[in-house]
Amino acid sequence: MIDDFAKDNLHGRLRRDRSTLLWKLDDLSEYDARRPLTATGTNLLGLVKHVATVEARYFGEVFDRPSPEPLCRWQDSDGSDQWAAEDETREEIIAFYRRTWEHADATIDKLSIDAPGHVPWWPEPYTRTNLFAVLVHVLGETIRHTGQADILREGMDGRTGLRPEQEQPIDEEARAAHRTKIEQAAKAATRAH
Repeated sequence: MIDDFAKDNLHGRLRRDRSTLLWKLDDLSEYDARRPLTATGTNLLGLVKHVATVEARYFGEVFDRPSPEPLCRWQDSDGSDQWAAEDETREEIIAFYRRTWEHADATIDKLSIDAPGHVPWWPEPYTRTNLFAVLVHVLGETIRHTGQADILREGMDGRTGLRPEQEQPIDEEARAAHRTKIEQAAKAATRAH
């Protein structure tokens, strides 16, 4: 019984965070969805493409259920899954992610939580794993990159949140007052130490 609960809970959270990651692209221009927002080039559409590739690999080849999506061999990965080339449309990348969800969901639904898997890119002795460990790992990756997307989007236009229905109108005065309070606390702590 706990196995079903764990699997359903992890899978539900993965579904939630997939949707949140896609929501971070809403209402952005093509440029803003793609442009590098950090020194290492992190960008919103690239995060979606990367997480789609992660899911395709982990819920595909790890369980001998290869993704129907074309992927380079993991050994040949060159980082191009972290940004959108000029000939790749936003719609194509989102569709790739959604198809990946379908394939991953089918894998998760079909297998038991302790179904064995093999991750050849993990170091020994960890290459042998199971669905539970992969669910936790992919959920962690998705949460990490969704958090990055949240910060990037906040920096672009102030929008934050987990779901569109929970988004609050931006109150610039309240945000500025809150930020000032935190800044003052940081300066006071620096003087005190």
